[in-house]
Amino acid sequence: MTFDLIIRRGLIVDGTGAEPFIGDVAIDGDTIVAMGVVDGEGAREIDADGHAVTPGFVDLHTHLDAQVGWDPALTPVVWHGVTTALLGNCGVTFAPCKPEDREVLAGMMESVEDIPSDTILHGLPWDWETYGEYLDSVEKLAPAINVVGMVGHCAIRTYVMGDRGVDEEPTPDEIEQMAVLAGKSVAEGAIGFSSSRLLAHRMPDGRSIPGTFAKTDEMVAIAKAVGENNGLVQNVLEYSRFESEMEILREQALAAQTRAIFTAPYIPGPDGKAAYTAHVEGMRAEGLDVTALTLPRAGGFLSGLKTNIFVMPPDTFVPGSMTPAWLELLKLDFPDRLAAIRDEGTRAKLVEDAKQSKFVDMFAPNFFSLGDGEAPIYDKDQSESLPELAKAAGEHPVETWLRYMLESDGEALFHVRFFNHDYAAVEKFLQNDWVLPSLGDAGAHLTQIIDAGWPTFMLSHWHREKGTFSLAETIRLLTSAQARILGFGDRGTLAIGMRADVNVIDIDRVVEGQPTLVNDFPGGVPRLIQKAQGYRATICNGSVIVSEGELTGERAGQVLRNNAAQAAH
Repeated sequence: MTFDLIIRRGLIVDGTGAEPFIGDVAIDGDTIVAMGVVDGEGAREIDADGHAVTPGFVDLHTHLDAQVGWDPALTPVVWHGVTTALLGNCGVTFAPCKPEDREVLAGMMESVEDIPSDTILHGLPWDWETYGEYLDSVEKLAPAINVVGMVGHCAIRTYVMGDRGVDEEPTPDEIEQMAVLAGKSVAEGAIGFSSSRLLAHRMPDGRSIPGTFAKTDEMVAIAKAVGENNGLVQNVLEYSRFESEMEILREQALAAQTRAIFTAPYIPGPDGKAAYTAHVEGMRAEGLDVTALTLPRAGGFLSGLKTNIFVMPPDTFVPGSMTPAWLELLKLDFPDRLAAIRDEGTRAKLVEDAKQSKFVDMFAPNFFSLGDGEAPIYDKDQSESLPELAKAAGEHPVETWLRYMLESDGEALFHVRFFNHDYAAVEKFLQNDWVLPSLGDAGAHLTQIIDAGWPTFMLSHWHREKGTFSLAETIRLLTSAQARILGFGDRGTLAIGMRADVNVIDIDRVVEGQPTLVNDFPGGVPRLIQKAQGYRATICNGSVIVSEGELTGERAGQVLRNNAAQAAH
């Protein structure tokens, strides 16, 4: 008997949490058709001896909505074993959209997620109005991996209320219109509804994005309509209003009666537990399906001469934080920046300016060098922070930062921790059965953040180095546990009849690579990327899309709609 593809003699880690076993996996078309000891031959065979064979990973928090228009490979997540990515997070989406609102939605994505609106407007076909038409358009782009979409609060409010949706309260009739539109979008294929209540998410003109201050009646009406179509709800909380935000999340989950997910950077609470614990455990006791998503390592910015994050917050975060000398450096391109800091007089001015800034002392303790090895080091303790490096060298932290840039010809990078600083607390947090690793934000914050390698970190750090999670449990958290949130019963595990999304991984070698800046977006727009080592092959719907860490050019991804819409499509 001949199969399209056979993966031979691998350690099969099936995604359920069951004990791994040695065996073969045979694939015909996009389906797993045999497992165990497989007789016959494959038109193509992969020798997986000494490697783990796992389901493809699922990434529940990306912003690849724009990038799919010009990078159907969907890098960098594809380099980290991801075969299914959820788009449409944080309320900022491109559908539904009236023709006259295209620039508005593109502008929101730029101001919230740092993706240039010109690139968005020219990089996507914009041949849709409804959410279903949007998914049809994405399908024509033939992505390399599976993509799933949520309909965003910003788009729905804008569609119903126009510019009034930014600042004004909707009328009861408008709430009903938004609920109907959200439900219709899910019926057309959206997997759910997303919203952001984070005050930092702002329009280009500085106003908070639509939905930030939406009241409970609006959130509940939309959630009910979404839930009636078996859609999930996703929320970004405003943590300064923690108690009321958790209550709104509960009301949404009650109304939807499906799945609710929310962004959950670790916040300490009473008794050494996370602040969310009592709230979520209370909701789950009510039978509500609520899951927190957190990054499995410290998340934050990258500071270096090639990025636009130096040794103090950029003015976009803290107005007035950057001094004149540093603002001048910011205006230069990389070669001129490097030439500038090589000048002793310029360095002296940069140091003097920074010494006068109160923000450096506030910001610098969060800086940690990623090192100069092949793999970045993310888990350094406070004794290795920038101020401690400076103290040991008898320097000011800015002098140390500049020295690192000079010694590396401008290639050095510091990780600027923004959340999940405490690795011991994150380790304990991840062990809650209502927490999943996520929040890579792939596709967003192009020159500021690159956290898309989080699945690789789960394997290399929390499994291999720390032993916190067994291999079986780590893979379950990356696969079936995430696929369950999306409502997919045919992905996330390795079994006969399941879709053939598969990874072949050298667990002893798997690790994130150093972040690098490239100019491969339309118009030469720069972005940070991060490759990985240890991925022997990544297979999506039966096609090998990554081999030995490199793209093959095969594009077998599908636009996955919610179950009812998928059946009708």
